[in-house]
Parts: sequence; C-alpha cells; structure tokens
Amino acid sequence: MFLLKKFISAFLLPIPIGIFLLFLAFIFLISNSYKKAKVFSILALLWFILLSNQFISNAILSPLENSHKALLETPNVNYILVLGSGHKSDDNISITSQVKSTGVNRLVEGIRHYNKLENVKFIVSGYSGFDENSHASMQEKLAISLGVNPNDIIRLDTPKDTYSEAIEVKKIVDNQAFILVTSASHMKRSMLLFQKVGLNPIAAPTQNLAYESEGYSSYFNSENLRKVEVAVHEYLGILWSKIRGQI
Repeated sequence: MFLLKKFISAFLLPIPIGIFLLFLAFIFLISNSYKKAKVFSILALLWFILLSNQFISNAILSPLENSHKALLETPNVNYILVLGSGHKSDDNISITSQVKSTGVNRLVEGIRHYNKLENVKFIVSGYSGFDENSHASMQEKLAISLGVNPNDIIRLDTPKDTYSEAIEVKKIVDNQAFILVTSASHMKRSMLLFQKVGLNPIAAPTQNLAYESEGYSSYFNSENLRKVEVAVHEYLGILWSKIRGQI
C-alpha cells in the first residue's frame, strides 16, 4: 500500500501531468490529428507557464505554510522531534551533502531549539528506503557533528511516513508536549496526524518557500514549479490521510 501510494502520487504531480499533455499532443501529431495535437500542445504550454509563475505558485503553497507560525521562542519541553526527509549515502562527500537540503534545514531548526534547553531528548526519524542506511542514522550522524550529545539522541529507524512516525513517537512521549520540527508546507498535515493519535505537538515549521523573490527571473522559473510540486504532494497527502481516517 505504501509503495502504491508513492507510485500513484508521483504521476499526479505538475511535471508528469505536463509531460502527459505533451505526450498526447505527440500521439495526435503522428496520427495526423493536427487540430487535437495543437490543442494539447497549447494546454501543455499554458500548464507550465502558469505553474512556473511566482504569484500562482505562492498562492497555491502559502495556505499550507501559513497554517502555523514560526516557533521563535523555545518552550520548556523534554523532547524535540525532527521529522524525516531524504538522503543518499556516499562516504566520498560531506554528511551535509548526503542529507537532502530539506533534512538539513529541519535538523538545524531542531538543534536551534535543542541548544536553548537542558535535559532534552532529540528524536530523529526515517527508514532507509533504497539506501543502506536509515535516514534516522544519517540525521543522527549530522546532529552529532553539529554538537548534539549522542546520549540525547533517540533514533526511530522504521517509520516510512508521517503517520507511522506519529505512532512510534506516541510510545515515547505519551501525552507530553514536545517540539515538532518539519517543513512549513508539511506542518499542517503533520499536526493533524499527530493530534489524531492523541499527541500534543508544538509546531516549529521551517524551510518556508512561499515568499516573493526579487528579480525578473523569479517571476517564471523552475523553483516556482517546485513550489507547486511540494504543495500538490501535501494536498494529496492530506486527502489520502482523510480517506484512510488518519485525520
């Protein structure tokens, strides 16, 4: 079910849909259906132009990112949880490059709060996927290199998604309040999932993307398309969680 969910969602993202429209245009073109080929070519062009626009991409993503404000002051808690992201093990490059930028960003935000507290446990999470190492182990390695005491780290090596992370964390923190660190776009779904299982997370969103950049190149570029991809992934995740009764 997990792999099926990932497979289906991958084809519902903006770029695959745009490529599918171009594919249909090509099929109609070689079938001598020039009018239909023209229609789907125009649709594909408009699709990519609109979704690569800064105003449109921010409008799609900002409702997710604005659901919870940044945690500027650190509350007194016993646990900090940094949700998993992605990585690629490679001993020939720095650990900061092996962990994807999303994971690094989340970890740094977690450490920012960790440094302001005493006697706090630092929870990292994430399974291995197709890699030899779990994401939690890579986050642990990076956290230690950035000054986190190894004795303060709790690793969750098995969770494959946010819901399974919530289930595992429940076994550790029970009903205690804790700081939950994840990307701003992912925070809405995360809070709903964690609260549904009876947890009391304090949102600490990071890596906000829906902001206006200056410069002519910022109005139409691939970064804006990436924002839409992130947003669609989250909206699909929320829909799937509702269907499954997880939120």
